[in-house]
Amino acid sequence: MQQNNEMMDKIEEDKAIAKNISKIKNKFIVLSGKGGVGKTTFSVNLANYLAVKGYGTGLLDIDIHGPNVNKMLGLGSKGLMQENGKIIPLVTEENLKVISTASVIGDPDTPLIWRGPLKMKLIKQFLSDVNWGELDFLIIDSPPGTGDEPLSAIQLIQDLRGAIIITTPQEISILDARKSIIFAKTLNIPYIGMVENMSGLICPHCNKEIELFGTGIAEKTSKEMKIEFLGKIPMDPEVIKLSDSGKTFISVKKNSPIADAFNVIAEKIISKSVL
Repeated sequence: MQQNNEMMDKIEEDKAIAKNISKIKNKFIVLSGKGGVGKTTFSVNLANYLAVKGYGTGLLDIDIHGPNVNKMLGLGSKGLMQENGKIIPLVTEENLKVISTASVIGDPDTPLIWRGPLKMKLIKQFLSDVNWGELDFLIIDSPPGTGDEPLSAIQLIQDLRGAIIITTPQEISILDARKSIIFAKTLNIPYIGMVENMSGLICPHCNKEIELFGTGIAEKTSKEMKIEFLGKIPMDPEVIKLSDSGKTFISVKKNSPIADAFNVIAEKIISKSVL
């Protein structure tokens, strides 16, 4: 009897999620095999780019233990409000809707010491109880690796459009990125693309690119694993300062090599979408 009740509860939860996000046309999850490759920076700038272009866009931060999306968008630890039984996302100046555990925790120094079931429950709530409304895009920023959070999100969203794998041009990063690619393929995500981040340093004096970690390995890996290589993004030291101050480089550095490279990648992602 208990097993039947649990099965019925799961069916109802799945229906509630499907209904609540049914008006979101394209859902992309951003993955990385390891931390420190710029995955959240990419997610934040992609969502911001889409919103500025006029697309209805949401950004869901499911990095439960290390949520940084709010900080990078200048939202701090603002709490969430409810209206008519639904959670209302925070909204940026660019009309980007944002949900992050940073808004749930409040104090940025407080860790969430949670196991898998609690994390799954929170992700379910973000998908079923948040008033996302009608959106063209929902960008999901996940923690590194192939653990509870990305697995839960992918299993709960039945019509996920694609996965974007972020890596740096280092063999150790590529080694972990390959796991993310196989993870996405195993879960039958329709479209998978790879981005080589930090492919070179933009010199602040001459504006030329300096190779720090090498380049080209992500493109080679994409061909080997039969996924699309979306492009390379150079490193710019100012990006760190902008992220810390709650600003996106795609808005502040519109006419720069890093923005030019990012724009091409973002447009490729848009071309893979249903609009």
